[in-house]
Amino acid sequence: MEETLSILLVDDDIVDRMAVRRALTKAGVRMELSEVEDCESALAKLTGGIAALNDNSYDCVFLDYRLPDQDGLTLIQRIRKAKIKVPLVVLTAQGDEQIAVELMKAGATDYLSKCRVSPETLAQVLRNAIRVYRAEMQVALADRQIRETNEELIRKNYELEKQRQQIQLQNLKLLEASRLKTQFLATISHELRTPLNAIIGFSQLLLRPKAGELTLGQKDMVQRILNNGKNLLVLLNEVLDFSHLEAGGIQLKPGIFDLSKIVNATVAEMRSLAEAKKLTVLVQNQLQNPMVFNDCLRVRQIITNLLSNAIKFTESGNIWIDIKEIGQNQIAIAIRDTGIGIAAEDLNHIFEAFRQVDQSTTRKYPGTGLGLAIIDSLVQMMDGKIIIESQLGHGSMFRIEIPRQISLLNKDENPTEPRLNSQNNQNYQYPPQNETSLRYRNQKL
Repeated sequence: MEETLSILLVDDDIVDRMAVRRALTKAGVRMELSEVEDCESALAKLTGGIAALNDNSYDCVFLDYRLPDQDGLTLIQRIRKAKIKVPLVVLTAQGDEQIAVELMKAGATDYLSKCRVSPETLAQVLRNAIRVYRAEMQVALADRQIRETNEELIRKNYELEKQRQQIQLQNLKLLEASRLKTQFLATISHELRTPLNAIIGFSQLLLRPKAGELTLGQKDMVQRILNNGKNLLVLLNEVLDFSHLEAGGIQLKPGIFDLSKIVNATVAEMRSLAEAKKLTVLVQNQLQNPMVFNDCLRVRQIITNLLSNAIKFTESGNIWIDIKEIGQNQIAIAIRDTGIGIAAEDLNHIFEAFRQVDQSTTRKYPGTGLGLAIIDSLVQMMDGKIIIESQLGHGSMFRIEIPRQISLLNKDENPTEPRLNSQNNQNYQYPPQNETSLRYRNQKL
């Protein structure tokens, strides 16, 4: 062995000690050998100095089984009870296998009969004892590291669980806050609509000839009251519809209606707004069968919101409305404008509630920012999808694809769904536009 080993020899027989010393020296073991004659001296050696810090200073201990103050078995038990970790090799004159078993159970690393002591056997036993001891120490170190790692994981899992509970509590608080917000919006919108409807009604009465003649200035002021009242009512209706949608309070009420008539009526109703900005609204109706089974009120609301946005965000040019069949049970309604368009980075956010591209208080285009969010929710309820095509500065196209015949939500109330026939047409032909950015929403079909 190249390393110098620190060895403790415990034996009261000087002849036996000399035999062990001679055998180790002849085997070429480089060592520092300490010798004691009894158990108490051995314990003092093992528990003194560095060993007192639970860092044993001996690489191996050879001890006789028969000692003057007690036997080797008792000494081994005392050494292990004192938490002293060191290889223990028992040298015994006994040949009893039972004694060997007891020694190994007590904590001995190995044992050797004195009659078999020779340089070769003693050196081999020494090497094996040290090898086993070091392997045990590595296993113990790995076990301790695993235990510490497990304790750290348990601690972190506990902290993560606390954080999860805190997040869950925060989510519950946020859900409650959202519920209260929705309830507040619904309540305040409903409460404001009553006096607002009165303002609109009285304004309309004042503008009638039967109410008496008004001066031009008075008519202008009353007309402004009426126009602003109507605009405010539209905003309140949007907030109220959105709050109802969030709370799940809106259900589709399907029925059979003529989609062409709904589109034409909506365009006629809003044409004055377009003409005020000198915009041309063109309708292209390619429907072979205009009859659909859907919620007439909500379909008209979708068309109104999209057309209103197109007029609002277009300063000059044209607005096209195209309707056609695109499948066995699919209707597409597309509204294209030559307005300001939408930047690519804003396309993914325009359907978020209260989201507007210009969020400043001095923005040019007023509104609640709920129109597209409402459209998005209604189209989802119809199992449809929205396709957006837009380029900043060159206009936008919103295309709504919805079933011609939606499924009834309440089968008990309407056990029989009407059967509608539709025919396929060719693809849409829009006025050409360059470098468009395409986004798909709610692709459920």
